[in-house]
Amino acid sequence: MKQSGVIDLHTHSFLSDGVLIPSELVRRAEDKGYSCIGITDHVDMSNLEQVIEQLLRACPILTENTGVQVVPGVEVSHVPPALISELVQKARKAGAKLVLVHGETIVEPVISGTNHAAIESGVDILAHPGLITPGDVELAGENGVCLEISGRKGHSLTNGHVAKLAEDTGTELVFGSDTHNPEGLLTLEEVRKVCQGAGLSEGGVNKLFENAKKLVEGL
Repeated sequence: MKQSGVIDLHTHSFLSDGVLIPSELVRRAEDKGYSCIGITDHVDMSNLEQVIEQLLRACPILTENTGVQVVPGVEVSHVPPALISELVQKARKAGAKLVLVHGETIVEPVISGTNHAAIESGVDILAHPGLITPGDVELAGENGVCLEISGRKGHSLTNGHVAKLAEDTGTELVFGSDTHNPEGLLTLEEVRKVCQGAGLSEGGVNKLFENAKKLVEGL
């Protein structure tokens, strides 16, 4: 990474349901003090290859010409749990550097069993996992799957539950704004407040930042 700053591994551009083209999303992130952003647009079996192809074209150019490391990724979203593993594998094969699954947030009708299927698939990050079970949190830790502390309204309602179980089991946490618009991008201080609001100690917040850095360095 080029500098110390926000590492946000869950954002959306107009390639799915965000409002910004990748260039503007990255520019606005840079202005907020980001050092790394993952553009992880929503995909299913209908658009996976097309989205990844376009992000693979844009992200290296943006990384080279800005102060932000831009990681091309996807968020497998609202697909039947039985299809998640296959789509995660297809995304990796197509070149996605970061693969998320849209977890069982309490504010959307995500199919029950999605969290478990995502964790079993070895996804990089389980986004906004809602009222995830202790068993699935333990399994995430065993499988090296990071759980998300979400900066998005609604999804963030269960951050405290996720943080408590993760700290109890040693499961790794990372931050994701899940931004779909300019207002969703947060400064480092705002990210810290979201994490503290979830009940993380100062040490826990710092560990969350280290987890994100380690994940990015391993891509």
